Amino acid sequence: MRLMMILFLALGAMIPMSNADDTKATTDHECALNFKVKNIDGENVDLEDYEGKVVLIVNTASKCGLTPQYAGLEDLFKKYEENGFVVLGFPCNQFAGQEPGSEAEIKEFCSTKYKVTFPMFSKIEVNGDGANDLYKYLTSKKVEPVGDGKISWNFEKFLVDRDGQLVNRFGPRTTPSDPDLLKAIEAELQ
Repeated sequence: MRLMMILFLALGAMIPMSNADDTKATTDHECALNFKVKNIDGENVDLEDYEGKVVLIVNTASKCGLTPQYAGLEDLFKKYEENGFVVLGFPCNQFAGQEPGSEAEIKEFCSTKYKVTFPMFSKIEVNGDGANDLYKYLTSKKVEPVGDGKISWNFEKFLVDRDGQLVNRFGPRTTPSDPDLLKAIEAELQ
């Protein structure tokens, strides 16, 4: 009986440790900033570096009818940067081939045409089997006003709070000056 009790206690003590390990493995990406990506210059970036900031993640394109949103995104970045806000741009060529250029061409276009100074990243896929893990995570979360599911087009926007939690998703036609987007950003900055 004593041996059974010792085995029971030993097994019971092991179960929480096992569950703790399993929990860590399944929650590694329960934060929108728990990803590593490459910046537009091909350098590795840990998105956890942006923890403590309010982050707007946007899939971008240089040859789209919505491309002028780059100017508005830069204005947003400049307006709120001192308050701990950052825009992260992720070029994507999955929508009608509207981002065909290389990273160097994209960087040149953004800095010359729109004076972009917010961080830009290497071209990625945002939908399908080849989607970047960050976007697999973002599109799996149901947040207002868009909800979950595939990216519909260029310039879809994801707002992340200072703790790295996804709080809002805005459609491509939501401009950077949209009152609802501004209200959401300002609420997170307070």
